[in-house]
Formats: sequence, structure tokens, C-alpha cells
Amino acid sequence: MSKIEQYNKSDFYKKVVDLLKEARKSVVQTINKTMVYTYFEIGRMIVEEEQNGKERAEYGKQILKDLSKQLSAEFGKGFSVTNLQQMKNFYNVYGKQQTVSAESEDVIIPNNNLQLSWSHYLFLMRIDNINERKFYEIEATNNNWSLRELRRQFDTSLYERLALSRDKNAIKELSEKGQIIDKAKDSLKDPYILEFIGLPENKKYSESELEQKIIDKLEHFLLELGKGFTFVGRQVRFTFDEEHFRVDLVFYNRLLQCFVVIDLKIGKLTHQDLGQMQMYVNYYDRFVKLDTENKTIGIILCKDKKDTLVEITLPENNEQIFASKYQTVLPSKKELKQLIENKENE
Repeated sequence: MSKIEQYNKSDFYKKVVDLLKEARKSVVQTINKTMVYTYFEIGRMIVEEEQNGKERAEYGKQILKDLSKQLSAEFGKGFSVTNLQQMKNFYNVYGKQQTVSAESEDVIIPNNNLQLSWSHYLFLMRIDNINERKFYEIEATNNNWSLRELRRQFDTSLYERLALSRDKNAIKELSEKGQIIDKAKDSLKDPYILEFIGLPENKKYSESELEQKIIDKLEHFLLELGKGFTFVGRQVRFTFDEEHFRVDLVFYNRLLQCFVVIDLKIGKLTHQDLGQMQMYVNYYDRFVKLDTENKTIGIILCKDKKDTLVEITLPENNEQIFASKYQTVLPSKKELKQLIENKENE
């Protein structure tokens, strides 16, 4: 067999394999969606049946017990009283924010597409704050988050960290539209959570070690950076006036259409650090970016900073250089929620 024939055969096999994989993926998605809609409808039927009972509380408990017994006998596992209660809760949570239309004789499908898996919704229903729950639902749907990634984003308090950098109207917008990236500040977090690099909070380490840990977990770091980021390079060198300089990490954001240069500082932020970042940003704006691209963003990730120092050092209309703290352990959601409440009451 000639090399051309081998290549054609290999290409043919790959196309068939890709088709089968896509078909299986589509089947799984269809099954998941059907299951979610069915559980929604079961929940609706349970709620309506309970509302027809004279003594609702006791009548409702008996309905779940009897239904669980009958469904388990006919369909096996998956229909315990607890699971049926979750279906009821599912309808109570999501049935209130949408109407239903009879697109099928057997299953009533919500007008608002429920695109996540049942496991996703079980997790989301445990979030008491409605705005916060809506935010994570939108982000999980738009970004195709796995359940594991959804849990990670919740555990690292993504909603609270984004809300802290926004005013009241913008916080409300998070629950209605999710995270919208229109300008540089929209992509920022404070703090950034780097728990995935495995460095304890009080461990002594160098900036080069921190950088290496980030590179080793680059996929996780990109997820933490957020939407639109692609990796360009580390220790990116440039030269002028016969002096060499290196930027710790360089990324490009496709949504903002600009370079993002990141400097890592393991200590307290100084005005010299801000001046150095200003030089990095100026260089990229004048010698690297294209005329069709937007101005470069500079982010200094530091262990500690004083907001007053940042405000005094940078121009009042600053839209390019930012300083954010980083943490190597998960933050306290309670403390972040309290900060948001205090901000909303101001």
C-alpha cells in the first residue's frame, strides 16, 4: 500500500471516528435535556397534586412516599423520596421564573431552555441568593462548564469577586447577562484565586517558582483569568537602548483585541512596580500591537497592595494598568458577601 493510500485510509477512518464521537455526544446531550425536562414536569405534577390536597403538608408527604414506591417498583433506582423532593424543588425554583408551553403531549417544556445537566441544577438549587444562582447558571451555560468547573468557580467566589468591582446596577446586570467583557475592567478580578498551583498560604517561594507553578497549571490559570484569554509566552524579552527586559507572562484577549501583560510580585506592591508596568505597556503599544488592535492591558498580581498608592501613582483616567491581589487558598465567601452587602448599603 502506497503512502498516499495509507494517508487517505487514515483520514477516512478519522472522519468516521469523529462522526461517531459527535453522534454519541449529541445522544448524551439529548438524553440529558430530556431527563431535565422530564424531572421538571414531574416536579410540576407533584406540586399541583399537593395543592389539590386538603391537608397539604401531610398529604404531600404521603404523595411522595406512594409515588416513590410505585416508580421504584417499575423503573428501579432514582426515584427515592429525596429525589422526588428535588424534582419538586426544581419546579418550585425554575417554574416561577418562566412559563411553560405544551410542545409535547407527554412532557411540558419550559420556554426558557434548561441547557445544563441535572447534576448542574442540583448544585445550582443549593445557592440561596437568586442573583448569584442566575449568574452561575448563565456562565455555566455560555462557557460549557463541567460540574467540576462550576463547583470550582463557586468555591472561589467568582460572583462575589466580580461584584466587588462593580456598582449596584452592574451587580444586578451580572445576574441578568452574566459577565460581559466590553472594556478592560470587565475582565479583572480582585483577588485572583490560584489555589490550583498547590502553594500553601504561608510558604516562602520566589517569583520564578510562582511563575513555574502557573505555567505547570496553565489551563487552570486561563480559566481563572476568564473569557477570551490565549497564552502568548513567558519571560518574553524585548530590548531598547541596549537594555534587555522580560515580561513574566504575556496573553492576548480575543474579546478585547489587545495584549495583556502580567507581572508577578510575591511581596507588597510599590510605585516602582507600577512604573515598570507602565513601561511594559508603553512598549507593547508602540512597537508590538497593530494599528487595528486596542491598547495593551497591564496587570500586576501581587500578594499585598495599598489602593491609595495605586490611585496616586496612576492617572485618574487610567484604563490600562491594574493591580490585583492573588491568593493561593480559597477565600471566605462569608467575608466577601459581607463586603458586597456593605457596598450596596453605601
